[in-house]
Amino acid sequence: MSDSGAGVQRPKRFYKTVTVGPLDGGFAPLLDGRAPKTPAGQRLVLPSEALAALVAEDWDAQTDEIDVARMPAMRMAATALDRVSQAREDVAEEVVRYAGSDLICYFAEHPAGLIAEQEIRWGTLLAWAEVELGLKLERAEGVLHRPQASGALDRARTLALSLDDFGLTALAHATALFGSAVIALALQRGEITGQEAHDLARLDEAWQEERWGVDYEAADRTAARLAEALLLERWFKALR
Repeated sequence: MSDSGAGVQRPKRFYKTVTVGPLDGGFAPLLDGRAPKTPAGQRLVLPSEALAALVAEDWDAQTDEIDVARMPAMRMAATALDRVSQAREDVAEEVVRYAGSDLICYFAEHPAGLIAEQEIRWGTLLAWAEVELGLKLERAEGVLHRPQASGALDRARTLALSLDDFGLTALAHATALFGSAVIALALQRGEITGQEAHDLARLDEAWQEERWGVDYEAADRTAARLAEALLLERWFKALR
């Protein structure tokens, strides 16, 4: 696989030690005792020590050069501080948009085995969302779009906006990654793990692989999505 960063001039690693410490009422990763800044110039102050430690792992993992593409927690933290804090309503609308066509609302018309699997796994999660979150989404069969009630979309918006900037950032990221606001909310609440969220989002794909074999060209993308799901699990846990 080619290196997408080939030919890009990366900054040299300019620090020796990475630690975590209190800063400005929160916590920060510290590079030789100093907090790094976001692309917009803000100091990287995070709401919990656990979240700061997660971002610190990205900095500590850098070798001779700093490869931002391999710093997913740092990128998400910077997004929360630089973008989401200034555009919370817009980011919440991204979550609402996915709720309006949520992946796990669209059940297969056939075969019976896949429908049964969806019923067990997707149906259970939809029931959980209705009972625990007050988020009732209507199910459909096939791929034709079925509009959701405005009350359900309003509830999705309320749930998204109830989170702080760091939680909202991760929720929007998770919603886009899984194609499902319900899966993202279940992961955020600790109802499911990152592995379970990943598996739920690719239930149809996995079903096909079991019968027709793995598309190895897509294997790297699948592994990358799983890595994102596992990071999101750790991120949400660090915010609790």
